Amino acid sequence: MTNGGPSLVLVVPCYNEADRLRGDAFVAATATYPGLTLLFVNDGSRDGTLAVLQALADRMPGRAEILDLQPNGGKAEAVRRGVLAAFERGPDLIGYWDADLATPFDALHDFLEVFVARPHTEFTLGSRVKLLGRHIDRLESRHYIGRVMATAAAVALGLEVYDTQCGAKVFRASDRLRQVFSEPFRTKWIFDVELLGRYIDSNGKGGQADLAKRIYELPLRTWTDEPGSKVRFKDGIRAFADIGRVYLARRALR
Repeated sequence: MTNGGPSLVLVVPCYNEADRLRGDAFVAATATYPGLTLLFVNDGSRDGTLAVLQALADRMPGRAEILDLQPNGGKAEAVRRGVLAAFERGPDLIGYWDADLATPFDALHDFLEVFVARPHTEFTLGSRVKLLGRHIDRLESRHYIGRVMATAAAVALGLEVYDTQCGAKVFRASDRLRQVFSEPFRTKWIFDVELLGRYIDSNGKGGQADLAKRIYELPLRTWTDEPGSKVRFKDGIRAFADIGRVYLARRALR
């Protein structure tokens, strides 16, 4: 715990982001949140991402680190390895955040408030809910595909979750969460769903009733569908197949 609130290590997975990283926004975030440390994970980028990250880290001495993974292993493994590295730093909270800042760093204040106000909460998910007074700028096609996918994920998890795929999540750095990240994910396209499934199962049958206290969905005030996304239509098809795998794997455990 720092004088400015809980300490937080935020993992930022990066793959070929040299032209999209908004360095000033990352520097401003460390100035705004005294307890924040950024852990950039270069996931085998083939452009100049690593050099850009090194120059950016030099602007934030002691507040930014780089984990260079070679070769490219995919976002799921980059996040997993980054989170495990973050645990070694002993923070109160750990999270991961998309490098394109579709979720702006302004949202961090709301995430931190959840953990202060709700001491039983362990896992907070950013949720892209289109509500009046909020700015959720998402392509209509992605919105509706996302709703279908979210419904399928909710069935697979047995949990009424609205948005599993938003790239902004923060959780308490507990032994339970460390165990959840200990093994590589079996799924590539919807590892967030598998992550939630692991967390739910780690509570055991007796702990299922407490999930509403432990998991919190935070409706974002702002989210912008940034250009240059690496997700393609066929990836969506693969994602549905992965949700089916999560469902079958969890049924096998019962």
